[in-house]
Amino acid sequence: MALRVVSSSPAIFSSQRRAASVLPSTLTLPNTNSSLLSSSSAISSIDRTKSVTLRSKTSRRNGVVTCSASSVLPKALLFDCDGVLVDTEKDGHRISFNDTFAEKELGVTWDVDLYGELLKIGGGKERMTAYFNKVGWPENAPKTEEERKEFIAGLHKRKTELFMVLIEKKLLPLRPGVEKLIDQALGNGVKVAVCSTSNEKAVSAIVSCLLGPERAEQIQIFAGDVVPRKKPDPAIYLLAADTLGVDPSSCVVVEDSGIGLAAAKAAGMTCIVTKSGYTADENFSNADAVFDCIGDPPEERFDLAFCGNLLEKQYVS
Repeated sequence: MALRVVSSSPAIFSSQRRAASVLPSTLTLPNTNSSLLSSSSAISSIDRTKSVTLRSKTSRRNGVVTCSASSVLPKALLFDCDGVLVDTEKDGHRISFNDTFAEKELGVTWDVDLYGELLKIGGGKERMTAYFNKVGWPENAPKTEEERKEFIAGLHKRKTELFMVLIEKKLLPLRPGVEKLIDQALGNGVKVAVCSTSNEKAVSAIVSCLLGPERAEQIQIFAGDVVPRKKPDPAIYLLAADTLGVDPSSCVVVEDSGIGLAAAKAAGMTCIVTKSGYTADENFSNADAVFDCIGDPPEERFDLAFCGNLLEKQYVS
């Protein structure tokens, strides 16, 4: 059934210059004179399988942004994991890395700022290797390249075990709106997958423990070393599209980082960014839309209908 974004007013903006700030805070739309439309507006759903109205609560011009009828939904909704499903990095992965380093008596601690820089490198094993190559390997680390690969793999395995304890205890909650958007997708026959550079066991734990077994059974996971090249390489998103049997151009990706955005766009996919703690200041000018989160009503930022219309770029301005 078609999705459409409609207006309760006959007035529609006649030019981009007249566009009022009527969409949620920190939303960026492509190909507009003003890339950032800011207001405290919300998305209110009339019927999620039929239409969604976008209205401004505090529009400067009392305007309404309308979208033409969308004939299809996205074929697949693809989520990054860390920073998108859960804001895991600062108080999850970083802590688990540091606890692992302490157990192995490596004399290494990654503080908040340093870890933010290290996140520019996709993958935990790759992150550790790059760090040790730059600052020097610990005295008790192996000397040969092959032994160091095994050493890093062992550290990463232990770090994953410690991280999974945090997830299983539900100490790290889902970000606002994640559960809602996944339920909308699954309820409308849209395929859902999680595509992450993190260890597959860690990603599976997040999906099963925080989203529940019923949802987990319907969500495919592509993670860790399932592809030889990690984000910003598009390999993981291309693998997901191929496995799910959908065209990349029919997919909508939800990411939180520059490297994730680059991977999605290189795969030929539409990408919505929901900023996270470590990525708030990154450049997302190439994104199709940018928000601070997905959001739950009454603070909802976007929903499945928005994804469908964004995919087809049928905004009327």
